Amino acid sequence: MSDSHYIGRFAPSPSGELHFGSLIAALGSYLQARAHRGIWRVRIEDIDPPREVPGAADTILRQLEHYGLHWDGDILWQSQRHDAYREALAWLHQQDLSYYCTCTRARIQSVGGIYDGHCRELRHGPEQAAVRIKQHHPVLQFTDQLRGVIQADPQLAREDFIIHRRDGLFAYNLAVVVDDHFQGVTEIVRGADLIEPTVRQISLYQQFGWQAPDYIHLPLALNEQGAKLSKQNHAPALPNGDPRPVLIDALRFLGQPSYNDWRDMSVAQLLQFAVANWDLTRVPEQVSINPAFSNASC
Repeated sequence: MSDSHYIGRFAPSPSGELHFGSLIAALGSYLQARAHRGIWRVRIEDIDPPREVPGAADTILRQLEHYGLHWDGDILWQSQRHDAYREALAWLHQQDLSYYCTCTRARIQSVGGIYDGHCRELRHGPEQAAVRIKQHHPVLQFTDQLRGVIQADPQLAREDFIIHRRDGLFAYNLAVVVDDHFQGVTEIVRGADLIEPTVRQISLYQQFGWQAPDYIHLPLALNEQGAKLSKQNHAPALPNGDPRPVLIDALRFLGQPSYNDWRDMSVAQLLQFAVANWDLTRVPEQVSINPAFSNASC
C-alpha cells in the first residue's frame, strides 16, 4: 500500500557518478519514504551544463537500480523545466518581489561578501544582470526532523539572494523550490551540507504562498582528511560489484541495525528488512568515517 500523503525524493546533479556520500543521501531518503509507505521520486538536476559530465545522468540511474533503489513514476529532468522557472520568475517580478542586479563579485567582496541590496531600488533592466529576490521576511530558523531547531546565519538569511544568474542559468534555490512544489514533495531528506540554503528555500516557499516541506539533513561521510566526500574531492564511485556489503556499510553509517545473515539475503530482501527496521532516532547527527567498503565483509 502507498500513502500518497508522503512524497520524498532524491535529486542528484549529473556532475559525476554516485559515491558513498551520495548513497547515504539516496538510501536515507528512500528508507524514510518507504517506511512511511510513501512515494519516492528521482529528479536529475541538470540545469548547470558547465558542471555536468556527459553520460553521468544515465550512470547515476543505473547505479540506483544496481543498489536496489527503485523510484516511483517518471524521472523529472530540470533541463526540461525551463518554462516553469520562467513562469515563477515572471510572477515574482509582477509582484515586485525581485529585481535586476548588475553588481560584480568583486564589488560584493568589497562590502564584506554579503550582498547589501545596492541595486534594489535602481530599477536596472535585464541586460547583463542577475535577478535577486527581495527578502522582506527572512527565515531565521527552521526545525530539522533529526537535529531540532537550527538557527540561521542572520546576515545570510536576510540577503537578497540570486534566483536567476547573470549567465542566463536558473539558480539552484529557485529550481529546487519550484520542482519540489510541483512534485508535491512533503519531506526532503538530504546531506547536512545543504543546511545553509534551507532557510532561503523556505523563504521562497513563503514568497510563493506555498507550504514548505519538512527537512531532514543526514550526517556527511568524510574522507581521511576530514573533508566531505564529494565529486570535487574525487571520491571514488560506488563499486559495480555486489551492492550488499556497501549497503550494509551505509546502514551502519546511518546507525541502523546490522544483519548478521545479510549474505543469505538478496538486495531486495536486505532493503525490505532495512525499511521494516528504519529508525530515524538512531541516525547520528555527525559521523566521520573512511568508507573503504570493507566493513561488512570483515
